[in-house]
Amino acid sequence: MINALNRAAVPELGPELDPGFRPASLWNRVFAQAVQETGQPVPFAIALERDGGQVAVYEVSLFPSGQRLDWDEANWFYVERLVKCLLWVKGGWKITTAGDAEVGRKLQAAYRAGGLREFDAEFMSRVYEREFTVEVVDWAELPQAYEKTEKVGGHLDGCRIGFDAGGSDRKVAAVMDGEVLFSDETVWHPKVTEDPDYHFAGILDSVQRAAAHLPRVDAIGVSSAGIYINNRTMVASLFLKVPQELFDAKVKDIYLRVAKELGDVPIEVRNDGDVTALAGAASLQDTNILGIAMGTSEAAGYVDNQGSLTGWLNELAFVPVDYNPQAMVDEWSGDYGCGVKYFSQDGVIKLAPAAGIELDPKLTPAEKLNVVQQLLTEGHSGAEQIFQSIGRYLGYAIAHYSDFYDLKHVLILGRVTSGKGGALIKQQAEEVLKVEFPELAHVQFHLPEESDRRVGQAIAAAGLTPFS
Repeated sequence: MINALNRAAVPELGPELDPGFRPASLWNRVFAQAVQETGQPVPFAIALERDGGQVAVYEVSLFPSGQRLDWDEANWFYVERLVKCLLWVKGGWKITTAGDAEVGRKLQAAYRAGGLREFDAEFMSRVYEREFTVEVVDWAELPQAYEKTEKVGGHLDGCRIGFDAGGSDRKVAAVMDGEVLFSDETVWHPKVTEDPDYHFAGILDSVQRAAAHLPRVDAIGVSSAGIYINNRTMVASLFLKVPQELFDAKVKDIYLRVAKELGDVPIEVRNDGDVTALAGAASLQDTNILGIAMGTSEAAGYVDNQGSLTGWLNELAFVPVDYNPQAMVDEWSGDYGCGVKYFSQDGVIKLAPAAGIELDPKLTPAEKLNVVQQLLTEGHSGAEQIFQSIGRYLGYAIAHYSDFYDLKHVLILGRVTSGKGGALIKQQAEEVLKVEFPELAHVQFHLPEESDRRVGQAIAAAGLTPFS
């Protein structure tokens, strides 16, 4: 059955350089159709609990359990991939299932120590500071859905500081009643530094220099890569080299400590992807926006139909988009087919051999990306195929993401989208939706200008925080 589903999920506009690509969007579609064709669809529900008692519930249909071995195998493959997707889109420290108890027990085994998804369980435990658990219950015991959104951003009143923590530079802006009085970029090296005092001093330096241009500081807004809950740093690549003990002692509350230095100023800390989406919403004067940054990894943020943030993780780098078990494995999570290997500099490097491009192994990933981008400007046909392939990946991925997000706009940005490559990616993604998913042809792709992606992020961050 799984082999039959794989054959049925061959994309019509598959990436030329990756013939083994099996889009999650198509695989899930043919699975759902096959289940309905049995005339015996069996309901199955997955509930994910995260911070604040919030619960997301997702209901699907499976093949009847215990009737055919190949149906049982297909059920497990489908649910295992789906739960992985939900976990990294929504977040959660607890999974509860109702329906097929055997599938639920397999999930319990997968997410325990030594299991298939041990990495994911440990990661979520760090994020939510709760022991990760999987429970199998009867339908009557399934938790009820409860989710809340937050109306964040757009505050222009008073004297504000916006700070954007990037991996290679930090940006800051001083804004008074909507007018930018000062902006600045400073090179730093947070990802390779072990001492968190370096990070604290750098953040404080930028904020204090901005404060010098304001009569007072009413609020601070922060845009920073990573996962933040209640303005605390739970996981962030900026502090990659900081030992865990020092991370717990000095990094979790690093932005709160900066606010304290300025006199306990109100502060709001948000993932940089969410701030990008908020900035896009302000620019487009619309809602339902997913922002995807393709750089060192794949970062994302989302603004819903009310112009609000959902509080979801939106860690699309770990969401599987390719259901081919032979797809490239992410070294960190140990899983295959995840977005980081498709929508980042790794995605470009992965496709280079198939495009006839040999890259010097001594080069850094960023340097390898630059080589391919230079070849593209010179008209290299293989380099063109790489970015066209990434665009096709993206089209099918957006169809997959639309199972979780209500979309009208997709912002694509980051180093991978610089120059001619961004236009090729956008063009191919649009074509995939038009041909394979006409119901999503209304989704518009946007390539923000470079100027909008630099200090503009810090300016958008300045408006995050309300104050009384």
